[in-house]
Amino acid sequence: MNIHRIGSTNVNPYQRQMNKLEQSAKTTGKKDKVEISQAAKELQEASKLEAARQEKVEQLKQQVQTGTYTVDAKAVAESVWNYYFNK
Repeated sequence: MNIHRIGSTNVNPYQRQMNKLEQSAKTTGKKDKVEISQAAKELQEASKLEAARQEKVEQLKQQVQTGTYTVDAKAVAESVWNYYFNK
């Protein structure tokens, strides 16, 4: 009587493991790439400017509290003029 196992002919489980290792080694050669969008870069720059602006606000607060803050009327007038007439 001949008994043949179905599906087990020419199967080498060790070879399967080696094939899987080779395939995983091939996929590890790929590198991920991360790109930061322009909007994210602008937000990052804005946060830096916000910190500098906060520092300037603190300086102005101190000047107002000590009474040393003075308004340059000529600079204000030029700024208003440029805003409305020199667009």
